Amino acid sequence: MIHYQVRCSEGHEFDGWFKDSQAFDRQAKRGLVECPVCGGVEVRRALMAPALPRGHAAPPVPVPVPVAPEGQREGQKIEQKPKETPMAVAGKAMPDQMRALLQRMRAEIEKNCDYVGPAFAEEARRIHRGESERRGIYGEASPEQADALSDEGIQVARIPWVERADG
Repeated sequence: MIHYQVRCSEGHEFDGWFKDSQAFDRQAKRGLVECPVCGGVEVRRALMAPALPRGHAAPPVPVPVPVAPEGQREGQKIEQKPKETPMAVAGKAMPDQMRALLQRMRAEIEKNCDYVGPAFAEEARRIHRGESERRGIYGEASPEQADALSDEGIQVARIPWVERADG
């Protein structure tokens, strides 16, 4: 997975995660990358600071960290039941474009990354130390675990985990 800072034609900037640079180019060309602010599909990569490794350690691997319900067992796919109250962004219902973008992001993560459940922090450390195969993973981690990983130089991302587009 590769992380890009993306800018739409209106100047709004947002983050995007893609399998590789060609995946971004293909999706942008087809109008599949939408600005979460204005919904515009005319986007390009924005200037970003390079990710530089510290010391002799392997460079950090971005790993999504979706929030899953408590009690989820390792090896299970994350299933969330619809909430009785609507999700909110700045006190308003989540815009349909934002929900669609998050649903597409979830589908890509599930398609391209390995689910490691509550063992997320331990597996992220094993990957970082070279003890486990380098790959994209997702699972559960508490805010404290995510902060500890970040303090250790392991790059993680918290992603809102919305219900699947297919129901």
